[in-house]
Amino acid sequence: MSHKVGYVSIIGLPNVGKSTLLNAILKQKISIVTPKPQTTRKKILGILTEKNYQIIFLDTPGIVRPAYLLHEKMLEEINESIKDADVIVLLFDVSNESRIKESEENEIIKNLIEQKTKPIILALNKVDSITQERAQQLVNHYESLNKFKAVIPIAASLNFNVERLIQEIVSLLPEGEKFYPDDIVSEASERFFVSEIIREKIFELYEDEIPYSTEVIIADFKERSSGKDFISAEIIVERDSQKPIIIGKEGKAIKKLGEVARKAIEEFLQKEVYLELRVKVREKWRSNEKMLKYFGYGTRK
Repeated sequence: MSHKVGYVSIIGLPNVGKSTLLNAILKQKISIVTPKPQTTRKKILGILTEKNYQIIFLDTPGIVRPAYLLHEKMLEEINESIKDADVIVLLFDVSNESRIKESEENEIIKNLIEQKTKPIILALNKVDSITQERAQQLVNHYESLNKFKAVIPIAASLNFNVERLIQEIVSLLPEGEKFYPDDIVSEASERFFVSEIIREKIFELYEDEIPYSTEVIIADFKERSSGKDFISAEIIVERDSQKPIIIGKEGKAIKKLGEVARKAIEEFLQKEVYLELRVKVREKWRSNEKMLKYFGYGTRK
């Protein structure tokens, strides 16, 4: 049998389930997931290797109207991913009519559908939240447009139809040899995943603008052959007034954050760690070109 290999970009609005889908495909958590939109900020590379194919997935940030330079950098990530892709999986959240309309009317999505240079699979996510009859109506409607290579109803959180989606992707990939060894699931470093885990816990524990105003930098990561690994992380905020919110009264909030983040990091690394958290203020970092570059935002040159 021939061997298939290629890049697949997962594209969609915030909170449509892109990261949930990638985790379901890989059967392990490599992309952080929270109920809040715009959780993913950088392109996450996940690799699925089987006997007859290797798929390199790019989980991208949700498509947003830029309010900060950070958002513009996130859009650059999306555009780079589209250019890199052999196949595009476009994800719609079909849990309610307004979410469907929002996806259909988005300019970037409309342009993507019209470009006709890359094969697009439309995945209708969260079909578990609508009737079977409505799901079939949506499939029929989008198939009748003749703009997609396939239209597949899925429920990523329940792993429903994920295997069918994978097989549809494989059918569209070019033939070729593997790009990565069989045992690699992501190209990203442990430092990256640890910073993402801490950021996920910030999204879970803090309200309002705080999660969106924070960035997490791993200042030190010492692996030890005996004893706990040592991790020192800096939580960056935009304003002096945000620092005491992260820390909390008598340090209770940051202590709680440290506890839940440490447990999740230990589960990910399969090793005990000592986690140190510090809070630093970097005024308006989301609109500062130099800081964004330092934090790793922006396209590859």
